[in-house]
Amino acid sequence: MHIVILDDYQDCVRTLACFSSLQGHRVSVYREPAADTQALIARLATAQAVVLTRERTAMPAAVLERLPQLRIISCAGALPGNLDLAACTERGIAVAQSRGTGAPTAELCWALILASRRRLLSQAQSLRQGRWQSELGQGLQGQRLGIWGYGRVGQQVARFGQVFGMRVWVWGRDGTRERALRDGVAVADSRADFIAQSDVLSLHLSLTPETAGSISADELMTMKPDALLVNTARAQLLQAGALQQVLDAGRPGYLALDVFEQEPVWTAEQPWLHHPRVLATPHIGFVERDNYEAYFSQAFDHLLRFLQGHREHLVNPAVVPRTSVGPSA
Repeated sequence: MHIVILDDYQDCVRTLACFSSLQGHRVSVYREPAADTQALIARLATAQAVVLTRERTAMPAAVLERLPQLRIISCAGALPGNLDLAACTERGIAVAQSRGTGAPTAELCWALILASRRRLLSQAQSLRQGRWQSELGQGLQGQRLGIWGYGRVGQQVARFGQVFGMRVWVWGRDGTRERALRDGVAVADSRADFIAQSDVLSLHLSLTPETAGSISADELMTMKPDALLVNTARAQLLQAGALQQVLDAGRPGYLALDVFEQEPVWTAEQPWLHHPRVLATPHIGFVERDNYEAYFSQAFDHLLRFLQGHREHLVNPAVVPRTSVGPSA
């Protein structure tokens, strides 16, 4: 079987222990994204299986219909929103997804909070330049930590905040707030109070049609001038251009970002990238060796189980494959 692994930015998938499970199959690994739709179709022209890394490459119906040999898409991560599942099922393409704990993202989120509050990057750089204690940072104990979205990652970040002596509160949908209250975590009286009174506000919402663009620049400008906004979820939760607007306004005072409207960011000519009040990392929340082993191990296992005739692990188990696929295909 010809397996194509897309968007291995770090060229590291071959170094994972689980990669050996694909021995005996033809495997093509691409590091950089395809330049355009035609280039993507050309890469996948002879692929019978595709491994997607999260939502790095979109797979709409217009692409899927041009891939007559494709039998299965296995996602290293949860089912991405830019994969047309209905089109896959209609065309006889099986789909599988992997699951993780969210711990690496929660850990990175907390690292960003600590680094931003204590100005670790600028302090380290100033020391290398021969300057000692160039600025004052801020501690976390006693400050208000706002968790916007109390799911798998948000719950872990909330616990970190409690350990550091922060006053944690939550905002989100009715079910989110109810879950927080059951866990003994405070809930804000209103969305407006939550945004305006949080010293550190961390976004952990899922990106859905309802949440896309749901956070406006005007709302964020009600944050304190020394507050920190952290986004390790999705950039598209904010209205387009909102980050630049709040940076220009100086409210909130600081931003810590791991996600961006257009990814990957291959150029350093981004206006926010060198801003003194921005700490930015290249979407590495889930990019961690143990997490990659877990995600890709599942993704590869799903391919092999599909070859053996199993269907119960698929997202669309009722799919009728175009033709049978065997190990020698």
